[in-house]
Amino acid sequence: MKRLLVWRAAAWALGIVPLLILVKWVVEGKLGANPVEFLEHYLGDWTLRLLLITLAMTPLRMLTGLTEPVRVRRILGLWAFSFLCLHFSMYLIFDLGFSLSQLSEDLMKRTYITLGFAAWLMLVPLAVTSTTGWQRRLKRRWITVHRFIYPAALLGSIHYLWLVKADTRQPLIYLSILLVLLAFRLPWSRWAHEVPGRASTEVKTN
Repeated sequence: MKRLLVWRAAAWALGIVPLLILVKWVVEGKLGANPVEFLEHYLGDWTLRLLLITLAMTPLRMLTGLTEPVRVRRILGLWAFSFLCLHFSMYLIFDLGFSLSQLSEDLMKRTYITLGFAAWLMLVPLAVTSTTGWQRRLKRRWITVHRFIYPAALLGSIHYLWLVKADTRQPLIYLSILLVLLAFRLPWSRWAHEVPGRASTEVKTN
């Protein structure tokens, strides 16, 4: 129980600390020459980081046999969705001025925005159905719904890669990490990394 509390505290800290740092920088006026761009990129970066950390929890369980990683996965996933909503809100408010017509135009003309918006749409049902109540209602379909995190993370990574015009090293690092994490979901990888004696007792996870 004490170990689980430590994991939960760490999961909450991964969401709260970046926000506190951002608030500090806003108050101190340290957002650079283009504050809106800084906010959008900062929130977008942390969205991808939290998505990758969320997806890393299952491989971590597979490699270590610990159950705590998958028990904090929902907290991490909701933080990732929260950062994504903030990222999208910055774009909608400051870049578009709440103009739905401009949003439609951007979705038609800018592929990277289309990919980012599609990733957000995929994560909406995951956030809505993240509760235990929804898990009971959907039963096995809940697992199917929550597998949308995989294409959403992939679209988000490509969105970032296509957004960057010069230095693509960081988005390529994110994309590479994502591909490694997705490789752990392949059947041969699950078999190779299954912790002896736990396969029959673990609840199937994403």
